[in-house]
This record gives sequence, C-alpha cells and structure tokens, in this order.
Amino acid sequence: MATVIVVGAGINGITTAIELKKRGHRVILLDPGPLPHPLAASTDISKAVRAAYGADEEYSALAERSIRLWRKWNKEFGVELYREVGVMFVRQREMKPGDFEYESLKILEQRGNRIERMNSARMWRRFPAWNPELYQDGILELEAGYAESGRVVATLIERAKSLGIELREGARFSQLNEGDDRVKGIVLDNGERAQGDAVVMAIGAWTPYVLPFTRKFLRATGQPVFHLKPRQRELFAPQRFPVFGADISTTGYYGFPLSREGVLKIANHGSGREMSPESPKRAVTPEEEENLREFLSSTFPALADAPIVYSRVCMYCDTNDGHFWIAPDPERPGLIVAAGDSGHGFKFAPVIGEIIADAAEGKSNPLLQKFRWRPEIRAGEQKEAARFSAG
Repeated sequence: MATVIVVGAGINGITTAIELKKRGHRVILLDPGPLPHPLAASTDISKAVRAAYGADEEYSALAERSIRLWRKWNKEFGVELYREVGVMFVRQREMKPGDFEYESLKILEQRGNRIERMNSARMWRRFPAWNPELYQDGILELEAGYAESGRVVATLIERAKSLGIELREGARFSQLNEGDDRVKGIVLDNGERAQGDAVVMAIGAWTPYVLPFTRKFLRATGQPVFHLKPRQRELFAPQRFPVFGADISTTGYYGFPLSREGVLKIANHGSGREMSPESPKRAVTPEEEENLREFLSSTFPALADAPIVYSRVCMYCDTNDGHFWIAPDPERPGLIVAAGDSGHGFKFAPVIGEIIADAAEGKSNPLLQKFRWRPEIRAGEQKEAARFSAG
C-alpha cells in the first residue's frame, strides 16, 4: 500500500482520491476550501455531458462509457445528479465535412448513438425559443444532458469521507518537498510537511501558478458565465430547450435549460482572458455582457432583455492541443500532474479518476499516450479544435 497525496478536491482530485482509496492506497486529500471551492471550475450549477466530439472517436467512446456510469451514479446516490435532457449543436449554415457538427454526426452514427438531424422546419418547431431562420442545420444527441456540478462535488466529498480518505480541508499547498532523486511529499504554507510515495496535483487553473514550470505548456484562462431569469419560463423547460452549442466555432456560446433554481446558464468559450484564478479582476466585463446581449437578441429573442441575476468568470486550464495533461513529470519522479482543458473534465467525472489513478500507479492505459507529458505543446497557441471542450 502506498501513501498518495492528492492536492485539489475539485472533480479531478476527488474522483482520483476515491479511485486510489478503492485500490487499497492510503490517500491524503488536501484543499484550501471551502468545499466545494467557490472559485473552482467544478463549482457551478451545470456542466455538459455528451459524446459529440467531432472526429475524435476516443473521446466519444470515453463519453459513452461515462454516460452509462452517470446513470448508475443517479441510482447509487439516490439523487438525480445527471439529467438526460439532450444536447444540441447547431450551425448557421449547412454542415460540411470538417465541421465539428458534421464530424460528430458521422462518428455518433457509426457508433450507434441516438441522434437527430436539425435541418427541417418540423424539427425546429419543437424548440420555440430558437430563431430557426438563423440556424439551419445541426445535430441533437438524445442520450446526453448535463450534470449538476456543485451537487456532484459535494456528494463525492461525502463519499470520500465515508471511505476513510484523509480529507484536510483548509490545508494550503506551498511547495513540493523534493529529495535528491524524487518528490517525497509537499510542504504546506504553515510549514507542515506531508510525506507521500506519490503526489497528484489536480488543481485546475491554479496549476501554471502553483507549479511555474508548467507555464510553458499550460495556460489559465477566464471565460464569462451568465445566469439569466427568463420571463417566459415555459420556453426554456428541458423538454423544449436542451443543452446547446450555438454555432460554437463562430460564436463560442453554449448553454443549459432552466435549472432547479429557475435560471438559465449561458456561457462563452473562446480564447479567453489569461489570468490567475486569484486575480482581483476576475469579473465579467461590460464588453462580455454586451456581446451576450447581441447573441441573445439574434438567437433567443425572448431572452433579449432577460435580467442577469448572476455572473462569474469560469477558469480553464488549457493546453494547446485541447487534450488532458495526465502524466508523471519526467524530471520529478513521484509527481503526477492532472490538468488541462477543464471544460473536458466534468463530463468524464465517472471515469477520469481511473485514468489519473493509472498514471499515479504507472499502469498501462491507452489514453495515457494521448494525455502524456508533451513539452512540445506550447501554451498560448490554442488550436481551433480545443474550443469544443466547453461545458
């Protein structure tokens, strides 16, 4: 049995801690708290869960397995953490080969997923909040939806406690404890040392700031998120308004149906603003709000003047190629960094802990080649494909 220190109790950290504990390890899970952490990407009302991933069949296959496990979690925990309301990606013009939507359609059809093509007036009549004259084509993935992210993290924290994981809330990481030949643990900001056989850093957008040597290939960006109060609530109920991406390669906008709290979440995922998660300027800008209003006026006329009841900047830890970074540090034996494209993470919550645990144990996993340590991937030069990790 090894002692593994997991730093960060967001979705990556909590699922990794639970998986490692199930495998027989002693697990120490540290987070400055409070939990769920109010600044973490995991903390929100919703995250998309879908198998549409363009031409990347590996992600589609992983998402399909994840969706099956989300359903199992709903039964296991006795609460609807995952809501299968459908996910729709649409375009302002007809889909063509190479488009995210077209390639998603092709892969999902090949894999036998239940999908519908959004290219007829009959289909659009099902969703009266939309402007069908603007959006001409797309796909509706029926076996998909969203997870109630904040509730998921809170539920998993309780599960971690019940399993005997040593949760140290209020512990703030200061630095790695590096010996002559390997990482031996961590040092907290009060000087306390925690010893371990391996350290898993699962700290999301904090990664390039807490571990400065990762700034060469990881970039923390802020993306605007809005919660709106619709006046015509019936237009935005889940049966009439699925999770969506609205010509996302052009607009960057995606969103969710009416939540339990009675609000709509609509957000944007583009290149983002590079910033620290602790930045005092971590707030939505007037320009971002103005852009949202323009989008709403053209896409959802009934939301054009809907009041914004809450806004936040959601932090992402982006890699240039849009893939996770889950790998041992070749220069620091004993250290595993689990980061990269935070928008990916939540939809894969039921499976991501297994992948990170395999990296920590040095086990073979075909996906770890995709998520390997790859310093040739430089931060700040994102490819277009990376934008579709939003959720």
